[in-house]
Amino acid sequence: MDLKDKIPPHNLDAEKATLGALLLDWTSINEVVQYLRKDNFYSQQNQLIYESLLNLFSKGTRGDLLTLIDDLTKSGNLEKAGGTAYITSLTDSVPTSANVDYYAKIVLDQSTRRNLIKISSEIKADSYDETKESRSILEEVEQKVFKLTDTNQTTKVMGMDEIIPKTINIIDARFKNKNAFSGIASGITKLDSMTSGFQKSEMIIVGARPSMGKTALAMSMMENIAINKKIPCGFFSLEMSADQIGQRLLSQVARIQGTKLKSGLLKFEDFKKLQDAAGECFNAPLYIVDTPNMKLLDLRAMARRMRVNQKVEIIFIDYIGLITPENTEAPLHEQQSMISKSLKSLARELEIPIVVLCQVARSAEGNEPGLAELRGSGSIEQDADMVMFIHGDRSKNKETNEGYNPVQDRTLIVAKQRNGPIGDVKVRFFSNYTKFENAADDDQE
Repeated sequence: MDLKDKIPPHNLDAEKATLGALLLDWTSINEVVQYLRKDNFYSQQNQLIYESLLNLFSKGTRGDLLTLIDDLTKSGNLEKAGGTAYITSLTDSVPTSANVDYYAKIVLDQSTRRNLIKISSEIKADSYDETKESRSILEEVEQKVFKLTDTNQTTKVMGMDEIIPKTINIIDARFKNKNAFSGIASGITKLDSMTSGFQKSEMIIVGARPSMGKTALAMSMMENIAINKKIPCGFFSLEMSADQIGQRLLSQVARIQGTKLKSGLLKFEDFKKLQDAAGECFNAPLYIVDTPNMKLLDLRAMARRMRVNQKVEIIFIDYIGLITPENTEAPLHEQQSMISKSLKSLARELEIPIVVLCQVARSAEGNEPGLAELRGSGSIEQDADMVMFIHGDRSKNKETNEGYNPVQDRTLIVAKQRNGPIGDVKVRFFSNYTKFENAADDDQE
């Protein structure tokens, strides 16, 4: 093996150039400090020097040769940091302070490579450990890699001179195309008028008691988004299998009773409708993940892949209560809070709306549900950009002589909308093929 292969990746010249540039132009630390950490430096001397510069920065003291040497002397680290001679040589090793960001990115890149080698070594060791399950090893690996990715992300501060022109362009585009929604239309006309569609980076909660149609509403929306509008859509079904989802989707698109598909008691004309529906669904950019009790880390990883590989513009999750948190030993409300915050941050990271289905507390049975009935933690209510509930009077939809009323009245209650109005939306629920449509008085051209 070559000696070079045994030495971890590093670039001492870039490290010295970064430190020297900071000493020449102290204002540049405001940018570098956002992504560069002490541990990113390979040399222990450079680690101590950068740590001292960060200490000066935190105290509001300008960093230069004199203040740096003084701070290192007070902490007893001057000699460990190479002494006065090494520190004064830093400014001589950099031709200009203008390229400090370039030097710092080299330091960060080399640090990332060292961390990847470390993770690879840990993977190798864990893989030989028969006491560890392979699934557990994979989960730890993804967590470490994504943590490394998150660490390398930089925070950008935007001024109003950048924000206002972008905002004006958005408003101008809406003005020129008045009939278009700024977000992704759900297909429920009045709801889309209230929300202007599901917006990027938003987390939308759909809450209801069991059997009120949470999944049916999500699938009705996905039919409009993926099948009618051809917008790539992801669906995490933690409760139903992909086969069940496919059957329900065919039922609602073909408008054939789900019981007929289950029993096989189909008429000749049903096959024609089924064939047409199958053709529409076959070409739809709808992508299903049907892993039960999916771990939060796996869900986030899969969502990232779907965003990159399938270019999904919106994701539905059915439902939040079936997501397994990373720390199962934590109290239930802390688990729910962690999941809620993680999904909200995922929506912002991927810059797409994420629609999450959620059960509401038993106290809402027979009553109009509110934000207090969201199960788990108040974090769900706090993190969500929009919360809507499905409400219907079960007593009015009880069995008739022909069984359950095939067309039932439901109300979508928009209880929270961070950037828009709240209110009620009347809809119709066709129980025979589990599909939501606009109420008659809400139909629009």
